[in-house]
Amino acid sequence: MKTIGIIYNARIPEALDLSSAIVNELSLEQDSWISPAENLDQLRERVPHTDLVITAGGDGTILRAVKVTAPFGIPMVGINMGRLGFMTELRIDDALERLQVYLDGGCRVDEHNMVQARLFKGSNGSSEMLGPFPALNDVVVGRGAISRVVTIRTNIDGADVASLRADGIILATATGSTGYSLAVGGPILDPLSESLVLKPIAAHVGLSAALVLSPAARIKLYLEGTQEAILSVDGFVDLPMEPGDWIEVEQSPLKTRFLRANPTNHFYATITRRLGFSIRGQGGLDRV
Repeated sequence: MKTIGIIYNARIPEALDLSSAIVNELSLEQDSWISPAENLDQLRERVPHTDLVITAGGDGTILRAVKVTAPFGIPMVGINMGRLGFMTELRIDDALERLQVYLDGGCRVDEHNMVQARLFKGSNGSSEMLGPFPALNDVVVGRGAISRVVTIRTNIDGADVASLRADGIILATATGSTGYSLAVGGPILDPLSESLVLKPIAAHVGLSAALVLSPAARIKLYLEGTQEAILSVDGFVDLPMEPGDWIEVEQSPLKTRFLRANPTNHFYATITRRLGFSIRGQGGLDRV
């Protein structure tokens, strides 16, 4: 590895200290750089020449970093300084000790699928199109400022599947299946799966169960009725929707690349530990 970028969560005081320690103790190249996750626009010229990005924060920091790493296929290594950290690879207490393994280039690369959303303003979609907006986790259409349910017509590959009244609807990747989708009862997918999850949020009328969709599925969500809504992409891009607007979601040509040294079953051990699942061990004792 030559040029290393470090993206940290500025809201975590220790994150900048850790980032500085990485630069100093690992003797990174002069071209390496450090940036807060909240201010990545200034890096547009430097990112294409970066070989690896290290994130210091949590999954949210990774979601921000993806906006600049995915278009150039730059792999990432995440250091967990947050709560769950399903996408992160290292813990804060062993990061400095283990990072050299990743810098030496001997790790495997895991590629995670992404989706992209386009927003069409107007009932026929001919007036204006916004996007595409890539997402590693999820695309959500949810109720707006007024606390009332929204009416969403769902179309998958040209077939109308459901018209529901709900707080919203989530279209999640396998990576995002452990996020908002899981919180409202969606299934957990292996992070390397290419499938998509469609999960209504607190449906009052219509479909309430989650659907696991083909990787090639093209989903259209039409906002009907009278209530406005918000289109949220990975929780960072929020766009207003009015009745008559619709979005189209499909697989993105972009991939998120992670360097992994942990064994392939690390994801399942992470679920067990961080979600507090109990395991029945020998002697009938429960362990977590």
